[in-house]
Amino acid sequence: MQSETALSACTHTLLVDEGETPSPNHRPAPGLSPHTPQCAAMATAEACRLQPARPQGEGQARLGAPRGAEVGRGSLAGQGEGGLPKVGQASFGIMNVNLNEFETNSENTVRGTEEQDNAIWRRYNERSSLVRQYLQSDLSLHLLETHQKRVELLKKCCYYIEVLPTFLILRDQNLLALPTSIFQVIDPWKFLRVKKLGRSQTEIHLQLLTHLLEELQQGREELVCYVETCDMVTFLSKWDLIEQRMSDLSKTMNDFLSIQVSRRLYTKHRLVSCADIRGSKIPDIRLFLCAKMPVMFDRNESFAHKNWAHLKWSTENQESPHEQYELHFKLLKRGTQAEFGHCGLVTRTTNTCVVQGLLPDRSYEFMIRRAEIYTLVYELWHDTITLTTKANTAEDRST
Repeated sequence: MQSETALSACTHTLLVDEGETPSPNHRPAPGLSPHTPQCAAMATAEACRLQPARPQGEGQARLGAPRGAEVGRGSLAGQGEGGLPKVGQASFGIMNVNLNEFETNSENTVRGTEEQDNAIWRRYNERSSLVRQYLQSDLSLHLLETHQKRVELLKKCCYYIEVLPTFLILRDQNLLALPTSIFQVIDPWKFLRVKKLGRSQTEIHLQLLTHLLEELQQGREELVCYVETCDMVTFLSKWDLIEQRMSDLSKTMNDFLSIQVSRRLYTKHRLVSCADIRGSKIPDIRLFLCAKMPVMFDRNESFAHKNWAHLKWSTENQESPHEQYELHFKLLKRGTQAEFGHCGLVTRTTNTCVVQGLLPDRSYEFMIRRAEIYTLVYELWHDTITLTTKANTAEDRST
């Protein structure tokens, strides 16, 4: 009796929750609350027992199928209603779409990789061609060999101080204009210090030329190594270093060419005093360090006979007609006391000389140089040649 009363109360609660109106005779039992957990459980069980069985299509319609559509077992194997594709056909269609997308992406990837490789290859060809062109023009092997010969020639030159102006116009007590050599008013002790300065600058100048030329030669070897031995990846990875090296070599070449030009020699001391020019205005004396090409023997025109020798020499450029030369000679092997002092010096203003009184069948060393003058500051090299006189014949010995 108590269970029926509880079930009646729960049923009343269920009917109220579902929006249905309970019958007037259906009253909850007194003393039992319709909101207790026990009542809720009993109401649920009673609702399930009293609810009629629903068709299978109706339940599936509530889960989202279109109203009025019935999904049976046969609908899983074919085309359903409402335009839905069959299960098998949908799967194969999706697979075809995915395959097409995969092939398209693969082709795009391959095409992009080829374009990137072609761009890298073009960049390598352009930059390597730029380096090769630089090596063939501004830093060619022939050009460096020419500079090498030029430096060797400059080391053989004679260096002098050129003083401008060469003459001054001075006036005597009677106000007569007298042309005077500049060296007559220059303090000789001060000029001697200037000559020492000029010698030091000449030595530094030649050492700097040698150093710059070695840098150019070494830089060319480095660039050749980059072009001929490095692969494409290594070459492109070192391009910034290569470009900076080319810029440095161009600057080195400009410095090498600029220091070969004669420049003015500056000194802190006044070479001329006011007392030396007797109140005249002190002139603006300019000093320059200049070089003269070395004097060299003409090997084809120089030869020796039995007791004489013919010598000829020349310079690279045309010398002044008043240039003086000194020809020194000496016997190389001295056998007797008389032969010990067999040497001499001949001064000429021409480029040929015949030396007489030589001993037959003897070897002589000849040396040519310019005559030393007051403005000479540096002279390190002299050209020499060895000639052997012919021996006497039997007729000459009997005579």
